Amino acid sequence: MQIVKNTVVTLKYEVRDPDGNMIDDGQHPLIYLHGGYDGIFSKLEETLQGKSQGDQFKIKLQPDEAFGDYDEELVLVEDATLFPDNIEVGMSFERVTDDGEDEILYRITDIADGKVVVDGNHPLAGTSLVFDITISEVRQASAEEIAHRHVHGPGGHHHH
Repeated sequence: MQIVKNTVVTLKYEVRDPDGNMIDDGQHPLIYLHGGYDGIFSKLEETLQGKSQGDQFKIKLQPDEAFGDYDEELVLVEDATLFPDNIEVGMSFERVTDDGEDEILYRITDIADGKVVVDGNHPLAGTSLVFDITISEVRQASAEEIAHRHVHGPGGHHHH
């Protein structure tokens, strides 16, 4: 069966940076509903279109095709008094944008001299990603999966 709109695709994969450093060892297969449901990166989905179970390939996604370019404006230095006493580097929190529309996830990257550095960039922003993929299964999606816009059962959602 070929990968077309409204098929459920199971991928075995590894993701590395351009220097060969492992980013995701793909310990758990990626299962998604194909056809523009935003289950995977658009460029990756375009490449998978028409491929079949057993096909293998490598693809490199540029930052703008993956987690975006690094945006210096999303790095903020805030006064430590704005945070609870028990904060640590690596903690995350959501912040609603000034227009109240979007929530951005910020990570604490440094704490020093009464200041806290927070970064709203994804940890992989600005990084190219190299995917090594094997298509392990392709099946027709159920009517319920299509209606709900995601995979159900093992590897997918179990409830609503």
